[in-house]
Amino acid sequence: MSKAGDLYGQSLYDLAAEENLTDEILGEMEVVKGIFKDNPDYVTLLSEPSVPKNERLQLVDKAFDGSLQPYLMNFIKILIEKGLLREFSACYKRFRKSYNDAHGIADALVTTAVKLSDSQLAGLSEKLEKISGKKILLEQKVDANVLGGVRVDLEGQLFDGTVKGRLSELRRRVDEVVL
Repeated sequence: MSKAGDLYGQSLYDLAAEENLTDEILGEMEVVKGIFKDNPDYVTLLSEPSVPKNERLQLVDKAFDGSLQPYLMNFIKILIEKGLLREFSACYKRFRKSYNDAHGIADALVTTAVKLSDSQLAGLSEKLEKISGKKILLEQKVDANVLGGVRVDLEGQLFDGTVKGRLSELRRRVDEVVL
């Protein structure tokens, strides 16, 4: 995360927590993040210094037309005024991290060669909750390169039970013995 993203994201979280609006603002931030991701030209336009600042702010007002919580709307306008709108994703990540820490939630990314069934995901989530002591938000990624097995990244801690991972470990051990 960037310094600006950390600072602004944490500031927004602190304000939202003070006003008891963290759930609402987090949900709206996810929507805005998706809109910005799907419309990179819009972000470019809102970040363009040759377009007068008041016009860029009016574009945001028209685009979201009262659909966002006022604190979030003002936050986006501040980012535009400071030339930091491209940091919105970093702000979201910091907000999300603070939210997760405060609510005992952990993000986990599970990578497999084939898509797991709902029951397999539920079982894996349950096991990870026992390991971490937190509620798990599980995201699944399918990558045929893992060959088989499961790789889980739980808050920076990697559990690699993939065939590819085991072969790499075996190769490393053989190389150590041969040398």
